[in-house]
Amino acid sequence: QVQLVESGGGLVQPGGSLRLSCTASGFRLDYYDIGWFRQAPGKEREGVSCIRSGNGDTSYTDSVKGRFTISRDNAENTVYLQMNSLKPEDTGGYFCAPFCRVGIHFEAHEYDYWGQGTQVLVSS
Repeated sequence: QVQLVESGGGLVQPGGSLRLSCTASGFRLDYYDIGWFRQAPGKEREGVSCIRSGNGDTSYTDSVKGRFTISRDNAENTVYLQMNSLKPEDTGGYFCAPFCRVGIHFEAHEYDYWGQGTQVLVSS
C-alpha cells in the first residue's frame, strides 16, 4: 500500500522546536519531489517547503526561511521538517505529499490522497 505518514507534532512554546517526520511505505521517497504543507484553522492549505528528487534541492516559503529545514534520509525512507524558533502563526495541521507548491495557498480537496497529518500548536 502506497502511503505517507506524518508524525512529530505537538504543543510547544514560542521559540521552541519540533521535528516532523514524513515516512513512506510502498514507494521510495527519493524518487519524488516531497512537499510539506500546513493548514491553520479556517485557512487554505499552504505549501511550506519542498525537497526535490535526485539532487535534493530545497525551497521554503518566505515566512519560514531561516527557521525551518527540510531533509531526507533515504535509508529511513523519511523526509523531515526541522522547525526552530516557532511562532504562534506556525500553528496548524502539517501534511506531506509527493508534490510541491511552495508559497502557494490552495484548497485541500485539489489533492485526493492526504494523510492524517500531524498537529502543531505553538502557544505559551
